[in-house]
Amino acid sequence: MWKLKIAEGGPWLTSGNNHVGRETWEFDQNDTGSSEERDAVDASRAEFQKNRFRTRHSSDVLARMQLAKGNKFSLDQQQKPKDDETSGDINIATVSETLRRALRYFSAVQAHDGHWPGDFPGPLFTTATMIIVLYVTESLGTTLSSEHRKEICRYLYNRQNMDGGWGLHAEGESSMLSSALNYTALRLLGEGADDGPDMSMPKARKWIHDHGGATMIPILGKVWLSVLRVFEWSGVNPMPPELFLLPSFVPIQPGRLWSHFRMAFIPMSYLYGKKFVGPITKLVLSLREELHIHPYKKINWKQARKLCAKEDAYHPHTWLQECLSDCLYSFGEPFLACWPVSYMRRKALRQIADFLKYEDDISRYICIGAAGIIHVMLLV
Repeated sequence: MWKLKIAEGGPWLTSGNNHVGRETWEFDQNDTGSSEERDAVDASRAEFQKNRFRTRHSSDVLARMQLAKGNKFSLDQQQKPKDDETSGDINIATVSETLRRALRYFSAVQAHDGHWPGDFPGPLFTTATMIIVLYVTESLGTTLSSEHRKEICRYLYNRQNMDGGWGLHAEGESSMLSSALNYTALRLLGEGADDGPDMSMPKARKWIHDHGGATMIPILGKVWLSVLRVFEWSGVNPMPPELFLLPSFVPIQPGRLWSHFRMAFIPMSYLYGKKFVGPITKLVLSLREELHIHPYKKINWKQARKLCAKEDAYHPHTWLQECLSDCLYSFGEPFLACWPVSYMRRKALRQIADFLKYEDDISRYICIGAAGIIHVMLLV
């Protein structure tokens, strides 16, 4: 069974507070649990899947079941309000009993280190990018067990919208970024092109094709698909790492960007400068056919770099942005690739690598967020 581990460290982990508040799920194949526990887990999963379009967020049922058991408390025995307590009449006895029930409940689901564990899902594309990193580094099979892969697939299927796509977050309308990346992640995890409950994979592919194919994915998705080699770096707008060499007072120096955007842009500029790609496999070749509506070899990548699905275009580019992008693409990149100017790129890449290593060290490899740490995982 899956077990929620609280405040436990490891040989590769550091902490400034003895790992207080750290939560990890581990699969214990030696502890199968009682038949009642297994039935309760299966019933909770089935209930969530049944109501996933109405109740989008997790209620942390599995975690709370384990926490209540550890605290010797049964959630099934939690006393429900009496009819006269919900009739609208408020008195001291009613308030006191309600507070007692609340205290009993929160005491039951409190972890032994004092905090209350909870789900922190974040954006729906981060899991997919992690899967891509593990695949291109050929460590997917050694990092994720079959049980991990099964639960990740379950998670992605449960987050799929009725139209077949995935949103930016659990309640978001379908977007090309999340849809293309999550479809790709499911395929990398071993799901077939026609697999999934209720034909989930064909539905996802239809949504992607109906909205223009993967060439319509925004730049973050273009970068990750290029790393996987189901997109071409020539179809990505320039992100020259040389910007990192500019003095700090220059407005376009990446160090002046908002922290979360900076920790996404700087690693992406490193990948762009290196033109990093993974190996070509049969699955990668298959994804080239599944994600695009045109034959891969006939796609106009120069034109594709400007494409973005309307679902993902929160703010259209200005003419100045388009002009700068075109100049960098047509003149800047060829110039920066020539010797001796190419020395600047090598220097910029070294400085970015040192910067990201420093970010890892001072954050104890947590980084500023899930999206940022996945970039750094690939680079460092």
